[in-house]
Amino acid sequence: MRLKTTLLKEPKHKELVSCVGWTTADELYSCSDDHQIMKWNLLTSETTQVVKLPDDIYPIDFHWFPKTNAKKQSQGEIFVLTSSDGKFHLISKLGRVEKSVEAHSGAVLAGRWNYEGTALVTVGEDGQIKIWSKSGMLRSTLAQQGTPVYSVAWGPDSEKLLYTSGKQLIIKPLQPSAKVLQWKAHDGVILKVDWNAVNDKIISAGEDCKYKVWDSYGRLLYSSLSHEYPVTSVAWAPDGELFAVGSFHTLRLCDKTGWSYALEKPNTGSIFNIAWSIDGTQIAGACGNGHVIFAHVVEQHWEWKNFEITLTKRRTMQVRNVINDALDLLEFRDRVIKASLNYGNLVVSTSLQCYVFSTKNWNTPLIFDLKEGTVSLILQTERHFLLVDGGSMYLYSYEGRLISSPKFPGMRTDILNSQTVSLSNDTVAIKDKSDEKFIYIFDALSGKPHGDGKPLTHKIEIVEIALDQKGPANERKIAFIDKNRDLYITPVRKFGKEQRVIKIGTMVLTLAWSDIANILCGLQDNHFTVWYYPSVVYVDKDLLLKTVFEKDASEFSKNPQIVSFVGNRVTVRRADGSLVHTNISPYPAILHDYVSTTRWEEAIRLCRFVKDQTLWACLAAMAVASKDMTTAEVAYASIGEVDKVQYINAIKDLPSKESRMANTLLFSGNIPDAETVLLQAGLIYQAIQININLYNWERALELAVKHKTHVDTVLAYRQKYLEDFNKKETNKRFLQYAEGVEVEWDKIKAKIEMELSKEREHISTTPSVRSSLSSVR
Repeated sequence: MRLKTTLLKEPKHKELVSCVGWTTADELYSCSDDHQIMKWNLLTSETTQVVKLPDDIYPIDFHWFPKTNAKKQSQGEIFVLTSSDGKFHLISKLGRVEKSVEAHSGAVLAGRWNYEGTALVTVGEDGQIKIWSKSGMLRSTLAQQGTPVYSVAWGPDSEKLLYTSGKQLIIKPLQPSAKVLQWKAHDGVILKVDWNAVNDKIISAGEDCKYKVWDSYGRLLYSSLSHEYPVTSVAWAPDGELFAVGSFHTLRLCDKTGWSYALEKPNTGSIFNIAWSIDGTQIAGACGNGHVIFAHVVEQHWEWKNFEITLTKRRTMQVRNVINDALDLLEFRDRVIKASLNYGNLVVSTSLQCYVFSTKNWNTPLIFDLKEGTVSLILQTERHFLLVDGGSMYLYSYEGRLISSPKFPGMRTDILNSQTVSLSNDTVAIKDKSDEKFIYIFDALSGKPHGDGKPLTHKIEIVEIALDQKGPANERKIAFIDKNRDLYITPVRKFGKEQRVIKIGTMVLTLAWSDIANILCGLQDNHFTVWYYPSVVYVDKDLLLKTVFEKDASEFSKNPQIVSFVGNRVTVRRADGSLVHTNISPYPAILHDYVSTTRWEEAIRLCRFVKDQTLWACLAAMAVASKDMTTAEVAYASIGEVDKVQYINAIKDLPSKESRMANTLLFSGNIPDAETVLLQAGLIYQAIQININLYNWERALELAVKHKTHVDTVLAYRQKYLEDFNKKETNKRFLQYAEGVEVEWDKIKAKIEMELSKEREHISTTPSVRSSLSSVR
């Protein structure tokens, strides 16, 4: 990726340009010390003067009213302009000064609207941070610093402010009693800050000639080497994937993690202000020598299997097949904004249209017009793809048919990214940004929420989510990492049951599911970890560690990110920007394929051929999950789990199909389903007995009383249990029933024997039992 810069031969401004800002993807306004506000049209290459400001107004900063709210609110298209005379000015797009407000003693150094357009913050040389209404009425003075505040930025939820104070950075919530976060960020005065709403990261630039990346807790994620001159400007791209850095004769394009994609050395003087276009494809810089520099982001790169695609120009892509070196050129009518290559399809969004190419035929793309808004994210699965723009999200088939448009109350699509949205063939998952403990789950085909519509809830904030890609919809799982860096997995479809969220890893930085099997990989505290069968935790938790592959991850350096997991190859981007590929064993994916098509004999042969304990452990869990106890017995025997082999043999000896099914479910720890199977088959005693065996005394008594049978059996076993531990009965319900029931062991044993003989004679053929078995499966 690089920047293609454009600079006019002669500057349009006579003095230093202090600030720039985009109105649309092709129109820019610039302000200068020559008191002029100029409008730049990039389509026609025309530059016109909007207004000549009074000679006593020297512009310092300006910011357009947020686009998302401009239509809803009466302001329309206005911007705030801060100046050296202590005032800020609300100015219309046509250049009319709507209002001027005395704001600070000394220059007003920065002004920023919040994301909703309901408040304005200004900071000045007097060290004050002030909050104003959208009409310019003072609401509050948030803070008073002893030094000038050079830069300010709103937090993603508009509830906090980040500002500079000398060498310090300060995050102050708007609530008076909330805790203030302050830390020393640079060795020189901090000149610029920006806080991205999508990735929640902060960038800062200072007179110590460095730029730095921070998280929202003030932890340093990246620090650059020293530049020759102070770094005078930094700005995030709207989607939070890139940021730009400006210094004297220097313009740099960086990845969100800090490393540099491109460095340009234009003849600009210092670049005092940088603005990204709304679609994130181009940058404008306010230059000290009167120029406005424009730069387009080109040579973005996409890879999938044997295809490499490069954006060579704004409207041109080059496709290269690395197997035969064949080249194809793809031409577009408008500027390319976003693209995604996966599952044999290339999806490209331009400013007005969406193109869908098949990797089998590059000549005949499917083209359809986009709805309103610039596409900020494209996600793909095998069957369809998701487009996210500033207002909505749309699920399309690869034939261009709109399938659904999932939404929930208060959803903000402008701050979604690939860590907070996940897509599979049948499910869409979205992390709620307003309450990060919630994940909303939608049916992909209908766009409606799953189940009762309530979100999946976790006890602390969630950082990243990912849906598995294979298998039937009713077995869909979601993996997520929380703020403590713990990795959890849970089924997406609850069917009215309690959500079973289980932790499977700690200190996990990043994760990805394979595209060919439900295999999960992650980078975990200096280890590269692969969970070959994460669903093992719902079958036999003891096998979890036996189904995991680990290797040293020191080659990936600090803070790596998993880019993709295609086939058996995992691609990781290191902190310095380099890509590292690592391969995992192909055998677990083959095993998943055999099991999904019920080829158990071939699965056993594969395990015998590979002679790997991990593979046998995976097969054991998969067989139990599929209720194939014969294969499970072979697999457990191969990993030396003798007790489980004996239990499986005991299950196989049970007289009825329902008992075998129930005990198989018990083997997996699924007690409620086991009980349901027995009750629906009319095996009341067996349902009571499993609760007795598990010491679920109250449930056992409840079942006995409800079905008016074996109350004495429950009381007898309870008495024996208490006698064994030299305890007295304290439970009121048991004391109540013990008064009217006489316990005689001979009678109880006879009743039990009668129940077992009845079961041996009983062959269940009722539809209700069959349906219960299929639902359990």
